[in-house]
Amino acid sequence: MTDDTRTLWFAAPRGFCAGVDRAIDIVDMALQVYGAPIYVRHEIVHNRHVVEELRAKGAVFTDDLTDVPSGAVVIFSAHGVSPAVRAEAKARGLKALDATCPLVTKVHLEALRYAKEGYSIVLVGHRQHVEVIGTLGEAPDAIVVCESVAEVERLELPDPDKVAYITQTTLSLDDCAAIVAALKRRYPRVKEPAKDDVCYATQNRQNAVKVMAPKCSTVLVVGAPASSNANRLVEVAAALGANAYLIESAGDIRPEWLKGDVGLTAGASTPEAVVQSCVQRVCELGRFRVEPFQLVEERIVFPLPGELLAAAQQQGVAVGAGNERAAERAAVEFRIRHH
Repeated sequence: MTDDTRTLWFAAPRGFCAGVDRAIDIVDMALQVYGAPIYVRHEIVHNRHVVEELRAKGAVFTDDLTDVPSGAVVIFSAHGVSPAVRAEAKARGLKALDATCPLVTKVHLEALRYAKEGYSIVLVGHRQHVEVIGTLGEAPDAIVVCESVAEVERLELPDPDKVAYITQTTLSLDDCAAIVAALKRRYPRVKEPAKDDVCYATQNRQNAVKVMAPKCSTVLVVGAPASSNANRLVEVAAALGANAYLIESAGDIRPEWLKGDVGLTAGASTPEAVVQSCVQRVCELGRFRVEPFQLVEERIVFPLPGELLAAAQQQGVAVGAGNERAAERAAVEFRIRHH
C-alpha cells in the first residue's frame, strides 16, 4: 500500500431498515396481486430511486386521495397517516393497505392512550414532516409539537402534573435527548414512552456515524433531501467535525470534497445498489482502500399485512420465506372473518 492510499470507511448498519423493506414489499406485492395501477398516498419512502422504480412498475404516487378513482387500491406510506385520511379513503370506497412502519404505529397508539387518559401530549419532532402530521392527527386537541428546547421553555400546558411526551421516530438522538431533558426540568412528572420512540434503525445508523466520523475528514451520506433520518446523519457527522454532505447518487460527489480519509453511510430509505455505486465513484476519484465496519447486526423483520398475504397466497403469488407462516396464519384469519 502506497503512502497516498487513503481509507474509505464504509459504515454498517446503513440503508434499508425493516420498515422500509416492508413498505416497498407491500407495493411490489400489491402490484402482483391486484395489478397496476396501485395508488400510494405520498412517497412510499423518501427516496427518488425507490419511487421511480415502483412508478415504472405501475405505482401512482399522490398526496391527494381525490386523485384516486373510487374502488381503487391505495397504500398508505411508511410514515403513517391521520385518522382523517383513513376515514376519507373509506368514504371514497378505496381498498386501503397500510404500509405504516410498525414503529410509527407504536407512537400513534401511545398518542391515543395518553389522550384518552387526559394528558397533554408533547410531540417532539419536525412539525412539517409527514410522520409528525399523521401522529398529530390522532389527537389534535391534546398534542402540541415541539422542535427545540426553546419551544419547550415557552410551553403553557393546562396541568403540569398531567403531561406526557412522544417523539418522531427519525430524530437526532442528541437533539431529542436535549429536548426531553428540558421537558423533564419543566415538568418533573412527565410520562415517557415505555420504550424509546426513536427507532432502532435511526439509532444504529447515527451510532455508526459517531464511531466513523472522528476518523474522517469527509463523510458522505447517501439519501434524499426529504429524508429526515438521512439529514440527521449529516448533522451528527458535522457535529463531530467532519465535512458532511448529503448526496442522492454517485453523480453528486465532487472530487474537491474528498480530502483525507472519507466515510460513507446511507439513510434508511436508500437502496444498496445506489450506495455501492457511490463507493465505486469515490474509488474512481482517488486511491482508496475500502474499510467496512459493522457496529451492530440488524435482524429485525416486520410481517406484511395479513389481508395482502392472504390474497397473494390465494392467487399463487410467491411470498418471501420469512413471510410464509404469516401468510398461512393470515389466510386462516381472513377466512374466519369473512365466513
